[in-house]
Amino acid sequence: MVRWLSAKLGPTVASRHVARNLLRLLTSCYVGPTRQQFMVSSGESPPLSAGSIYQRRPVLGDIVSAPVLSCLLHIAHLYGEPVLTYQYLPYISYLVAPGSASGPSRLNSRKEAGLLAAVTLTQKIIVYLSDTTLMDILPRISHEVLLPVLSFLTSLVTGFPSGAQARTVLCVKTISLIALICLRIGQEMVQQHLSEPVAAFFQVFSQLHELRHQELKPDPVGRSEGQLPEVAFSDGQQRPVDPSLLDELQKVFTLEMAYTIYVPFSCLLGDIIRKVIPNHELVGELAGLYLESISQSRHNPAGMEPAMPSSSSSPERDPPGGGCPQDDGHSGTFGSVLVGNRIQIPHDPQPESPGPLGPMSGVGSGGLGGSGSGRGSGSGTEDNALKRELPRSAHGLSGNWLAYWQYEIGVSQQDAHFHFHQIRLQSFPGHSGAVKCVAPLSSEDFFLSGSKDRTVRLWPLYNYGDGTRETAPRLVYAQHRKSVFYVGQLEAPQYVVSCDGAVHVWDPFTGKTLRVVEPLDSRVPLTAVAVMPAPYTSITMASSDSTLRFVDCRKPGLQHEFRLGGGLNPGLVRSLAVSPSGRSVVAGFSSGFMVLLDTRTGLILRGWPAHEGDILQIKAVEGSVLVSSSSDHSLTVWKELEQKPTHHYKSASDPIHTFDLYGSEVVTGTVANKIGICSLLEPPSQATTKLSSENFRGTLTSLALLPTKRHLLLGSDNGVVRLLA
Repeated sequence: MVRWLSAKLGPTVASRHVARNLLRLLTSCYVGPTRQQFMVSSGESPPLSAGSIYQRRPVLGDIVSAPVLSCLLHIAHLYGEPVLTYQYLPYISYLVAPGSASGPSRLNSRKEAGLLAAVTLTQKIIVYLSDTTLMDILPRISHEVLLPVLSFLTSLVTGFPSGAQARTVLCVKTISLIALICLRIGQEMVQQHLSEPVAAFFQVFSQLHELRHQELKPDPVGRSEGQLPEVAFSDGQQRPVDPSLLDELQKVFTLEMAYTIYVPFSCLLGDIIRKVIPNHELVGELAGLYLESISQSRHNPAGMEPAMPSSSSSPERDPPGGGCPQDDGHSGTFGSVLVGNRIQIPHDPQPESPGPLGPMSGVGSGGLGGSGSGRGSGSGTEDNALKRELPRSAHGLSGNWLAYWQYEIGVSQQDAHFHFHQIRLQSFPGHSGAVKCVAPLSSEDFFLSGSKDRTVRLWPLYNYGDGTRETAPRLVYAQHRKSVFYVGQLEAPQYVVSCDGAVHVWDPFTGKTLRVVEPLDSRVPLTAVAVMPAPYTSITMASSDSTLRFVDCRKPGLQHEFRLGGGLNPGLVRSLAVSPSGRSVVAGFSSGFMVLLDTRTGLILRGWPAHEGDILQIKAVEGSVLVSSSSDHSLTVWKELEQKPTHHYKSASDPIHTFDLYGSEVVTGTVANKIGICSLLEPPSQATTKLSSENFRGTLTSLALLPTKRHLLLGSDNGVVRLLA
């Protein structure tokens, strides 16, 4: 459903309301200790293949978050790479940003889950970025994502609420993320752009190594309450250290973690490891110690025991480029073993003594076969892809669409005003005569237009191209015999109602005419039509003899008939409007007279001279408010049963012949191609914009607003409808 909605709602609404909430939801997938347990991997991990150098070890949260991630990536597939770089990446940097300038002292469980979610999402994003984009945003990824994550991960003063388990999971995820970036950009670029994060990661082993030898003891005497002891490290810097955290750090940065981090990076960086990582020899020794402890506790084939620890612990040996045995057998895969040119898979998947990460991770099978490495049973080869193409979607954002989308995702969701920027998004040419009326369907993915050329056209509103694109109609209804002056959607049965003096009811999916309501006397044509809101299925129509008739499209014949004139001669009914509740209908006459009728009793509630000129258009709003415009250049706001208008706007040069409503604002259009925005609230405010000739050619004849998408549909006398924002 979310995928379908993201396509249907269009880029701005999908990003503002769907993607934003999915991103918030992603954090919730990792909250709590149970979501941070490693999954028991099925069987052994496969030998080193294209991507298994950064093998992931899924936690329960990864399984929970999989549908959220797939929906997020679906939105990126639909609307292109900008979604990843302009919406997801800023959110990731917001998630991992340190709390205060002085440095974070405490993490809460939401922030901790946010860090895990951020690293997981970054890993997904990087796979889909093109090479040029990745190189462009690499400094941002380094400074806004990797370094803040590492500052939490390697902090000697910040504790994780879920303790060592959460820190271990974050550590494993960060290793695979940095390894993925290294694989994508190559050794030289790592040295240029990523040496700082990689070195920071390895540095924590040295700091712990020194702390272990200094044997820090909490001494309550020597310092004031709340201050952490400062420790001088061999690089000459004093750093505060929280003694209570040492236990947690020792549990995380174990020998096994040293091995997990050392092997991929020694393979990825080759000789550069000496320049990038000052303490690589220490970590190499720790990794060697880990292998020795493993080889003692496990019956390995005889051929490999002497080879491994020595080659791993002495990095000066032949550079791990791609040929040495340590590479093939052990890059990220702890289970398999190389014997000659054959990969030996040990038979017992459960090692006899669990590895250091085993008991802690709360999973039955321990460090090696179980939680040590390996992909979850569900993830196939696609999880190991280093780079995947974002498929070119017809709805990819570019040009004006991209500029408008970038503006929209920055606007606060609380902003209730309609802003008109004159950004041209799409054109709909096709009518050979002036467009007399436009009406969006309630779902806002299609709209109808009626024209002097006696046709009604149904157009799709999905975004295409860069703003200059012309869209073809999905359906043309050509059964009318005269110029079409009204078109609308009867919402309950989803039919279209259009009028040229006779009312046609037809099916927008097939274009088939369902019913034609002809006037009783050809000399008394219908002059105005309105449709009742759901759940009603009636159409109300006024004829030139001031009679209001109701027709139910489900059954033949008339439903009701009311005389509106009442002895006066108010002229022709120019416009009809039905209140959102369907309880009243208001008719506007050519003399400026307005009549309000109760649809349930048929009684006239009120009739009053509203304007001095011909009434051009009426709309009824929630809260029994009526808005009317007239040829006397005024736009007036009324309460249904109050004598005086609540607001009165005058248009300086031309009458407002078309308007639409957005919340508490009226968007108006005049023949001089001026778009105005008036407020229905206090204090009255009015702002007008002149349409530029490059965005809109011809004379403005009709206007409709898409309230959810905040776009304007403008019909012109040259037969073209344009979508502007």
